[in-house]
Amino acid sequence: MNKITTIGLDLAKNVFHVVCCNEHGKVVRKKMLKRSQVLAYFANLPHCLVGMEACASAHHWARELGSLGHQVKLIPPQYVKPYVRGNKNDYNDALAIAEAVIRPEMRFVPVKTPEQQDIQALHRLRERRLQERTALCNQLRGLLAEYGLIFPQGINVLHRRLPELLEDSENGLSDLFRRLLAQSYQQLQTLDKHINFYTREMKRQSQQSEACRRLQTIPGYGPIVAGVFHSAVGYGEAYRRGRDVSASLGLVPRQHSSGGKEVLLGISKRGDRYLRSLLVHGARSVVIRAAKKDDRLSRWINKVRAARGFNKAVVALANKMARIGWAVLVNKTTYQAT
Repeated sequence: MNKITTIGLDLAKNVFHVVCCNEHGKVVRKKMLKRSQVLAYFANLPHCLVGMEACASAHHWARELGSLGHQVKLIPPQYVKPYVRGNKNDYNDALAIAEAVIRPEMRFVPVKTPEQQDIQALHRLRERRLQERTALCNQLRGLLAEYGLIFPQGINVLHRRLPELLEDSENGLSDLFRRLLAQSYQQLQTLDKHINFYTREMKRQSQQSEACRRLQTIPGYGPIVAGVFHSAVGYGEAYRRGRDVSASLGLVPRQHSSGGKEVLLGISKRGDRYLRSLLVHGARSVVIRAAKKDDRLSRWINKVRAARGFNKAVVALANKMARIGWAVLVNKTTYQAT
């Protein structure tokens, strides 16, 4: 009766909370653990099902506990919340996880490998530097406008015009503002170097990965999109079909149906926003070029574009790209245009 079969583990930085349940779902043990005690504690437990929320450090702990023989499953936090009972505390959270993990229809997050997390870290760092560069350029453009200097949008314009401003001694800029401008220009150049480094590393990683090379045979997939997709989906074994991949990325319609009446709305925009945006950008370039082509995919794109408009054709193609990408990874093949 007291044999532990299911464990809910509430993760934290330093203090972890564990709730152990038997096969009937009854709580048989509660424990608060320090970070240094977690692995030793689970090493002394019988192999069982361990549930955790898919939050910070979850993939690391899933790999560590999995190496001890436990079956580890990660649950999206929004699917755990309905199982929380009573007041908000760590033990109740762990109990909710233990109850959610045994639900037969629960959806889980695939555990990432260290290689997948490496690629994810690379893309996140590059995305942050891109945001910083965009913010800096917008700030500089706004500050220059206060001095009557209006620059059009575009990073290349600033790269070309800022040195000219700094060298022009008759444009009315004060010495202080020139020094500020020079410092900001150096910062912009540093950000460019960081972004170029991350971009080169992405391309190198994509070329070294056989799966990424196969993904790049699909229209709309370049080295960056292929790397992010492979990092998020792995080899596709966690998904039953391609439609599940596109649904997990929020590329399917939201549904608001009742009384037998089905109502479909815009796309759900769930899941990985960064990967979804990359797929949409890749699809947009394919849709633009499809007007001059006559292959099977281009004919389908042009038909959807004529019936539903450009933007909906882009999203529809992004959905198709996600499903094709899953098929390429699962079947270990390449995309064959017809």
